[in-house]
Amino acid sequence: MEAQGAQDIQKIEKAQHDKSATDPGPENQALKDSNPNTFMPPSTDHGEVQTFWSSFSAAHRRIQEGGWSRQVTVEDFPISKDIAGVNMRLTAGGIRELHWHNAAEWALMLSGNARITAIDNEGKSAVRDVTKDDLWFFPTGTPHSIQGLEPDGCEFLLVFDDGKFSEANTTLISDWTRHTPPEVLAKNWGVAESALESIYKVPPDGHYIFQAAVPGSLQDDIQAASESIGPSSVAFDFAMHKMPASRKTQYGEVRIIDSRNFPVSTTIAAAHVIVKPGGLRELHWHQNADEWQYYVAGKGRMTVFFNGAKARTADFNAGDVGYVPKTLGHYVENVGDSDLIFLEMFKADRFMDLSLSEWVSNTPPELVIQHLGISRETLQAIPKKKPLIMPQ
Repeated sequence: MEAQGAQDIQKIEKAQHDKSATDPGPENQALKDSNPNTFMPPSTDHGEVQTFWSSFSAAHRRIQEGGWSRQVTVEDFPISKDIAGVNMRLTAGGIRELHWHNAAEWALMLSGNARITAIDNEGKSAVRDVTKDDLWFFPTGTPHSIQGLEPDGCEFLLVFDDGKFSEANTTLISDWTRHTPPEVLAKNWGVAESALESIYKVPPDGHYIFQAAVPGSLQDDIQAASESIGPSSVAFDFAMHKMPASRKTQYGEVRIIDSRNFPVSTTIAAAHVIVKPGGLRELHWHQNADEWQYYVAGKGRMTVFFNGAKARTADFNAGDVGYVPKTLGHYVENVGDSDLIFLEMFKADRFMDLSLSEWVSNTPPELVIQHLGISRETLQAIPKKKPLIMPQ
């Protein structure tokens, strides 16, 4: 069987270098150039597997005065059943209006500055300013808003703990009030109906994103929002830009953020990974959750081993999304000439992984040698503690 497998790989490698691999027909050259390992897969790829690559760059943008949004959900990316993602841009002053979701929201600031607001379960307010590489988390049903600040607003990634999530299915304050009978809304707030006339001039679908003036000072907003019952004690934001690396080698670093250091984030765990040119996010798997990836910068390639002798390799560029089902082995390699930066996201309260290196180096040596046929010297050279990024 082993000899037959080696012969099959040799045949594939030979075919890749003769006329068997030529493609004289029509081709989307831009897509081909950005996905070389799909067009010419490694000889170790085998079998039919579900597509685990998608991209925000191919998603529809909903553009409104004040910014835009686009999303990748299970509707576009069928493998992604546990997590959906939204990419959003707000101008300086642009507002993602007061709203809440039926899924929890985790966010990474990609650029610029923003002001976020939220109300905790005691009705107390939290108002914070966030900048590039900062995070926030709003549990399911937590009302919140986001507004771009000077000088150029912001762009951010939103991650939701439900693959079926859609930005079109959120509770907007302008939408809810617009579709409540005016006499009921007036009674609820103890004001005259005439004072609410402007509410019923809002578009039937609510504001969603709209342009407004840049807000004043953070301290003024904090004081105004909390003067009646005081500020919230919940930290909905996390200053990742100040966080030291959880693991670091000469070829990269990893920051792990989950409920242990970001207590409010009870349903989403994350790893922010930087791999330098030539580096490798080592062969590993995750025991507790599927992995949803977002590529922030650089060029990477990933092979996912789907069990049953099935494996597939794909290329990833900035703005792309990857997905690895729970327990499936994979790696991510930097194949570019600049830092590869990406997120590993999990619908879980804690980040967990195991590596191929720690598995074989902490198993009785003779047992490993009998399985793989490698020498004892080779086995001894394998790292005994997972470095996360290779080379060490």
